[in-house]
Amino acid sequence: MEDTIRVVDYFYVQVEDKPGEGRRMLEHLSERGVNLISFTAFPVGGGKTQLDFVPESADSLRAAAEDANISVVGPKKAIFIQGDDRVGALHQYLLILANAGVNVHAANGASSGMGGFSFILWVAPDELEDAKKALNI
Repeated sequence: MEDTIRVVDYFYVQVEDKPGEGRRMLEHLSERGVNLISFTAFPVGGGKTQLDFVPESADSLRAAAEDANISVVGPKKAIFIQGDDRVGALHQYLLILANAGVNVHAANGASSGMGGFSFILWVAPDELEDAKKALNI
């Protein structure tokens, strides 16, 4: 299978860094039928955690957030890559972007454990077009 590379919309919200906050947000989204293709959470300091959501449908995420009176930031853009798992898959894409002079300021990748992988890359908005060109998107 050839790798699939696409630009995706992502949204984020900052919540209190305490047990159950991520679960609460994910429960709300799932109850409203929001299918996520990626979710990342990380501490940002000051007792806060940032939750990044990449929905299959941006409209469904916006509607669910509005329904719960949750103010999400976005849409922002990221690059999402999926393919057959193999040694060096993630390195390959970071090398392409580095050679093109594109700085990846955050990334998250995982193997499915069933032969596939997914990889999300965040680049600065002013470097997105260069990244798309380098990756033939």
